[in-house]
Amino acid sequence: MSAVAPDTPDTALGEEFSTLLVGIQRLVRRRLREGLSEPRLRGAQVELLRLVTDFPGLRVSDAAEELCLAGNSVSTLVNQLVALGLLRREVDPGDRRAVLLYATDEAVERLAAWRARREALVGEVVAGLSADDRAALAAALPALRGVAAGLRGRAGEPGATAATAGGRTGR
Repeated sequence: MSAVAPDTPDTALGEEFSTLLVGIQRLVRRRLREGLSEPRLRGAQVELLRLVTDFPGLRVSDAAEELCLAGNSVSTLVNQLVALGLLRREVDPGDRRAVLLYATDEAVERLAAWRARREALVGEVVAGLSADDRAALAAALPALRGVAAGLRGRAGEPGATAATAGGRTGR
C-alpha cells in the first residue's frame, strides 16, 4: 500500500476496511445464530433493542436520529418489537404526544445472552491472534472510534443526541 498525504482519501484502504468490517459482522451474526431456538430478529430490530436497553426511556425521534433512520422506519420497528413482546411504549409525562421506549425483561435477557455469546466468540478469536496482532488491534480502537464519529458526522447529525451524549459511540 502506498503512503497517502494526511488529508487525501485513501480509497484502497477505505475499501479494504469496509469489506473486512462487513464480512466480520456477517460472520459474527451467522455464528451467533447457529443453534438459536427463538425467532431471528433483523439487524435494525437488534440495533433498536440495544439502544433502548442502553438508554431506557428514549423517544422514537431520538432513536431515529441515533440510528440514522427515518422516524417512520423506527416507528415500524417499534410496532414489530412491541408485537413480539420485546419492547413497550409509555406516554411521555412531559409531552403526552410522545412515547418513551423501554425494553421488556425478555428483551434484556435475550440481548444479554447475545452479548455474552458475542463476547465469548470474538474473545476466543482475538485470543488466538499473536500478541503483536492483539496489540495492533487494541491500538486501532481509537482510530475505529474516529471512523465511526466521522461517518456519524457525514450522516448530518448536528451534535450529540440523548444517546450519543451517554457515550454510546465511544464503545
